[in-house]
Amino acid sequence: MQHDFDREAERFETVVKLANAPERERAQLIEEYKARSAAAFAPSTLRNYRQITANFREWCRTAGYNSEPPIEPKVVAEYIDAIGGKVRPTTIETRLWAISEMHRASFQPTPCRHRLVELALKAVKRKYGAGVRQAPPLCRAEALRVIQSLGTSRQEIRDKAVMWVAADSWCRASEIVAFRVRDLIRQDDGSSLLYVAKSKTDQFGQGAYAFLSEPGTKAVLEWLKIQGLSDDDPLLTKSQANARIGPMDPATISRIVKRCTGRKDLSAHSLRVGGVHDAFRIGCDLSSIMVAGRWTSPEMPARYGRRILASQAASAQVAKAISASDC
Repeated sequence: MQHDFDREAERFETVVKLANAPERERAQLIEEYKARSAAAFAPSTLRNYRQITANFREWCRTAGYNSEPPIEPKVVAEYIDAIGGKVRPTTIETRLWAISEMHRASFQPTPCRHRLVELALKAVKRKYGAGVRQAPPLCRAEALRVIQSLGTSRQEIRDKAVMWVAADSWCRASEIVAFRVRDLIRQDDGSSLLYVAKSKTDQFGQGAYAFLSEPGTKAVLEWLKIQGLSDDDPLLTKSQANARIGPMDPATISRIVKRCTGRKDLSAHSLRVGGVHDAFRIGCDLSSIMVAGRWTSPEMPARYGRRILASQAASAQVAKAISASDC
C-alpha cells in the first residue's frame, strides 16, 4: 500500500532519533551542522542570525527564561507580544526564522510552528497592521536631473556612474557593489549589459543580466579610466585617488543617493521602485517589468507599482470615460 510522504512526520521522527542518540554523536552532528550552515548561508544571513539570536537570548535572560533549546512555544508567543508594535511583522517573521534555526541547529523541534505562536503573530498583525514600508520612489526624470547637476570632480564622476547604474539597471545595492569590471558587456549600439552573478533571488548563481544605457555606459567608462581599474577590480569603488581598491558597502550606495539628491528619505532602493513606477506609467506589462528587475514573482513589482496601478484601474478609466457632464 502506497503512503503519501509526510515531511513534518519525517522531521519529527529524525528529531526523536537524535534526541535518543549518544551525547557524543549529537555533539558531532551539531558541529557539522554549524560548519555546513557557514558554507550554505550568505554572510549577511549569518550576521543577521547571530544578531537576532543574541537579542532573543538577552530578552529571555531579562524575562527570566532559559534561552537554550528546546524553548516552550508560550515563551516565543510572549516574545512576540513584547516586540509587537516595536518592529514590523515582517521583521518578527525573520526573528521567528532565526529561533527556528536555533532549534534546527541543535536538532530540536521548532516551537515557531505551534498554534500559540501563530496566533500571537496574527494578533500583532491585526492590532498593528501588516503593511510593508516601501522606499520612496526616485523616478528617472528626477534621477537624470540629479545626474546632470553633478560636476567633474573625482567623487562626482564616481557618483554619476553609481546613479546611472542604479537608474538604468534597477539593481539592488548588494548587486551594484558586487559588479566587477569584467561584468560590463558592451553592445554595438553603445549601451551595455551588466552580468548579475548572484542576487537576493538567485543565491546559487545561475546569473542574469541588467541593462545599462549608452550615457550610463559612457559615465561608467569615464570612471574606469580615471580610477585605472582592471577586469578583476570592482566596477565601483571609493573615489579617493589613493584609496585601497575594494568593493563598497551596500549602505554606501544609499548614502551616495542621499547626498546627490539632498533627500534623506531616499535610498538605493528608491531608484528600483521609481523604475517600476515609470514602467507602469508608460504601459509596460508586468512580465517585462519582472525580467528587468529580475523578480521571480509578480508580487513585489505589483506592490511597488500599486499607486500607479490605482490610477490606471477600471474605476479610474470609467471616471475618465464618463464624466459628470455626460449624465
